[in-house]
Amino acid sequence: MMGLTFINAIVFGVQGNTMRLLGHDTPMNQFLAGAAAGAIQCVICCPMELAKTRLQLQGTGEKKSSRKLYKNSLDCLVRIYNREGLRGVNRGMVTTLIRETPGFGVYFLAYDVLTRGLGFEPDDRFMIPKLLFAGGMAGIASWLSTYPVDVIKSRLQADGVGGVYRYSSIADCVRQSVRREGYMVFTRGLTSTLLRAFPVNAATFATVTLILMYSRGEGQGPKDCELAPTGHQAQLQQQAHPSSL
Repeated sequence: MMGLTFINAIVFGVQGNTMRLLGHDTPMNQFLAGAAAGAIQCVICCPMELAKTRLQLQGTGEKKSSRKLYKNSLDCLVRIYNREGLRGVNRGMVTTLIRETPGFGVYFLAYDVLTRGLGFEPDDRFMIPKLLFAGGMAGIASWLSTYPVDVIKSRLQADGVGGVYRYSSIADCVRQSVRREGYMVFTRGLTSTLLRAFPVNAATFATVTLILMYSRGEGQGPKDCELAPTGHQAQLQQQAHPSSL
């Protein structure tokens, strides 16, 4: 949970600051800012997901053992580093970048488009449901756009558990997966992922947006780590606080 909070802080901080550097609130800039945020957080996300995968799979594989190899995530990463070096700790980094960079671009683009389309007014009593819907659908759009890459990333990070390595590269993993399981392998687990994605991202976006709106309403200017407001959010703030222009 703490790791996810830290990653979200990085994502929204980088996205907000990138939007300020780009200067104009447009759908394309929302995509670019989101893509930048997704790429940068991979440095933290990839090792964390590797540790999670190895912890979940320890004791499985051809060389099964009832003894747990890893005590926790940190112990897992230390042991992987001692055994495989920095390359081992960053196993799956390329596929993580391929997934996260466009994935977060779509994430923020979808949220921006939905909030613009749904429309917001300062006294809109349906504001929170709209924020929840936009955030949840943004999460779903992001996963739909990159889920096949996530399947390959997960298989590469799980490779080697139990002492057996199957894949020599990303392309080899794709070939073997399709040969054994067909193209439907790229949708395995998609339904459960989407069911989880909607409430998680609905809560995330709604919470961040409301906190920023209310903090600004108390007379505090935008901070460097704040999510850049979408077009409708900026318009809402201008209507509510014309003196801040």
